Amino acid sequence: MMIHEITALAGAHKKRKRIGRGESSGHGKTSGRGTKGSGARAGGGPAFGSEGGNLPLFRRLPKRGFNNNYFAQKFSVVNVNDLNRFFQDGQTVDSAALISAHLIRDEKLPVKILGDGQLSRKLHVVAGKFSKQAEKKITDAGGSTKTLELDRNKDKVNPKNGRFRPRHAESEKKA
Repeated sequence: MMIHEITALAGAHKKRKRIGRGESSGHGKTSGRGTKGSGARAGGGPAFGSEGGNLPLFRRLPKRGFNNNYFAQKFSVVNVNDLNRFFQDGQTVDSAALISAHLIRDEKLPVKILGDGQLSRKLHVVAGKFSKQAEKKITDAGGSTKTLELDRNKDKVNPKNGRFRPRHAESEKKA
């Protein structure tokens, strides 16, 4: 075999290291784990992000900026095209009907109707929010829309006194 006959695939399939197959294999006895210590034990080794006594990087860096994840309103999204496929003329479409049609999972999140696709059926749609296009397509097809009032702080307010609940469970027990 000449050097110019070796293909690019040469060395592409390297044999895996077979550990724990006897001392003469070179990977026997401790199976490449050395001797003693947490690295030798099952499930052992330093914790993720541990720097051996140094303050970990994620704690050294400052917290900066704003993250909308804490405040963003999340929706279950349904398109007008899906309404056209799964519902008949004159039907009322609400979260219960959408769940039975398997278009949304549950009632935890409010529903938002988006305007992707065409609508040829007259539907009465009840949802938390509508895009302008979706609302226009539903009314143009002869249907009607009803927007539910979204209470973003529903889970955060104590129904007894109308005040916001404390963030931590410990302070909630004290109150």
